[in-house]
Amino acid sequence: MTDRAGGDGSRRPTKAERKDQARIEREQIQRQMAARKRNRNIGFVVVALAVVAVLVVVLVIKPGSDATPPPDGASPKDLLAQAPNAAKAASCDDVQTIGFYNGVNDPESPDFADRTHIGPGTAFPEMPPLTSYPSTPPVSGPHAPIPPGPAPPGFYDDPPDLARVIHSLEHGASVIWYSPTATDEELQPLRDFYDRDEPAVGQDRVIVAPYDYEGDGGQLPSGVMMSLGSWHRQQNCAQLSLPVAFDFTSQYSYPTSEGRDYVGEAPEAGAAL
Repeated sequence: MTDRAGGDGSRRPTKAERKDQARIEREQIQRQMAARKRNRNIGFVVVALAVVAVLVVVLVIKPGSDATPPPDGASPKDLLAQAPNAAKAASCDDVQTIGFYNGVNDPESPDFADRTHIGPGTAFPEMPPLTSYPSTPPVSGPHAPIPPGPAPPGFYDDPPDLARVIHSLEHGASVIWYSPTATDEELQPLRDFYDRDEPAVGQDRVIVAPYDYEGDGGQLPSGVMMSLGSWHRQQNCAQLSLPVAFDFTSQYSYPTSEGRDYVGEAPEAGAAL
């Protein structure tokens, strides 16, 4: 027996049923499209994060470079390249040649005192007034005997024995005097660079210390925040500057650094500190 709809026992869906079925299929398609969109967005985020991570690695650790940058963000060669402009910015004068103690430059003269040791039985039983030295701070003249000998190199938070520092200059060291009014922020580049165990950059022959002593001549000249010294050489600056300091110490300390020629005149250059 057949029915009127199809004659084979099947029934033709009504209009309402067809509408419900279309809605169900449409909602299923919408869910599938939303899922694909979510997956696509997640993929984009993962790829973007991966790209960012690669860029960070490339920028921070370049092939053939150190992962940790040098102090002050510059290598010794960079500092030397910066020095001319840095000297102008810090209002530094030119390197000055300082005369002999008492103006006597003849070692055979009985009045020659430029390299005299201080102590009993000498012309200077004790350190003479700082105002008697031809420069402030002194860069030659009566100095400590052995013992105690020269002052060791390094970064000092307190003023070292000045007579020993002068003896260090005689042995080819150089000194970076800074004003005791300098802030920690101003000192940090010098501290980071010179307070390291890396003789390759030359700071194993450098003294960095505050210039702060009693009496006349015991303070840096007015307007000077940094005074660079070696035997008979001096350069003063109105501000602290690592590039200027290294430009000076790399050629006035003996041995020098960065392959520079020695331009100082320490009489015992290279002797032990």
